[in-house]
Amino acid sequence: MGQFHAYLSKKQLKSTRQRDLIAQKFFAAHGHISIEELLNLSRAENPRIGYATVYRTLKLLAECGLAAQRRFGDGQTMYETAGDTEHHDHLICIECQHVLEFQNDDIEHEQERVARSFGFSLVRHRLELYGLCPRARGIKGGWCPNEEQRKLSD
Repeated sequence: MGQFHAYLSKKQLKSTRQRDLIAQKFFAAHGHISIEELLNLSRAENPRIGYATVYRTLKLLAECGLAAQRRFGDGQTMYETAGDTEHHDHLICIECQHVLEFQNDDIEHEQERVARSFGFSLVRHRLELYGLCPRARGIKGGWCPNEEQRKLSD
C-alpha cells in the first residue's frame, strides 16, 4: 500500500477510502481477478463503490507496477499482482475460462535454448496454453478448477 500511496502522491492524486479498499481487496485476491470480481468484493464492504472507480484504481495500480493486466483467449481483461511475484505461465480452459498458473524450469530452460539457437536474447516472454479442463473434456468424475475456486470463495 505504501508504494501505491507514494505513486498517488507523486501524481498529485488523492488517497481515498474507496481506492484503498479496492487496492486491499486486489492484493488479498489470489491469482487472476476481473474488474467485475473486484467490484463485487469491494461492494461487499462498501456498496457505493462504482465500476469506474474500480477500473481507474486498477489502471493506477498497473501504472505504478503493482498490477499486471492479462488478456486471455476469451478477451476478458484480468489482473494479477505484479512486481514481487515470480514468473509463471498459464493453462487456460477454453470452456470454463479458468486460468491455472504453473512454473516449470524445464520449459523455461528450453525457451532460453531455442531463443539462443536463433541468436535471440530473451527480455521477457509469456506462455499461455489453451485446452479443456477434465470436466470440459467429458471425463467421468472430472473436476473443473473454476468450480473448485468458487466453492472456496463461498
